Amino acid sequence: MLASLRAILLIDPLIIVLTIVMGTLSLLASLFDETGRRQHHIARTWARLLLKVSGVKLVVEGVEKLDPDASYVLAANHLSLMDIPVVLATIPVQIRFFAKKGLFQIPFLGTHLKRAGHLPVVRGDPRASLKILHEAAQRLKQGGISPLLFPEGGRAPAQMREFKEGAAHLAIKAGVPIVPVGLAGTRQVLAMGSVIVRPGKVRLRVGNPIETAGLKSHDRAELNRRVREQVVELM
Repeated sequence: MLASLRAILLIDPLIIVLTIVMGTLSLLASLFDETGRRQHHIARTWARLLLKVSGVKLVVEGVEKLDPDASYVLAANHLSLMDIPVVLATIPVQIRFFAKKGLFQIPFLGTHLKRAGHLPVVRGDPRASLKILHEAAQRLKQGGISPLLFPEGGRAPAQMREFKEGAAHLAIKAGVPIVPVGLAGTRQVLAMGSVIVRPGKVRLRVGNPIETAGLKSHDRAELNRRVREQVVELM
């Protein structure tokens, strides 16, 4: 037990240093790359190194179902802050995130987020959220990126919550497949409210992409239900 505690205390400073170094590289890369591809490559490397130094062992299934050059909407359950590094490290597409709009207004950081291709989100304003989803759908139609969404709306403390319809709405609007992703074990590695990363096993399973061609806005509730059912099975 004491040996495990010492290992955790040694690992945490490494994670901090690793994040600072890779974050700085990503910020610098954003000055020369407006596509976000370099930044994504750096983020993927950061995620893999973070998991390695943390002693996290990955069990990954189903990523071969995805075309690295295609666009998807990824919909995953949300257990821990460690979910994002696990997805980044394992799913071989150009992943982008929705971030708080206020972050885009911070000098330098906002420029980095825009150049990296991440998407702003406004919480508590349905009209603004719909506008952003429409803009995201237009970008998806151009191809090359795959936004990751956690339809529960946040980390679930116990049982998985009901899914909000944003991911389904975005996939239908863009006409791209939506991909269910099931995560397990990340909460044991990094619990809610904790800053200590513990070694452990994490499983990520990718479901079959669900085509949305021909679906209309009124189909989003049924699509949302199908996605949630598949995520539960994958977990």
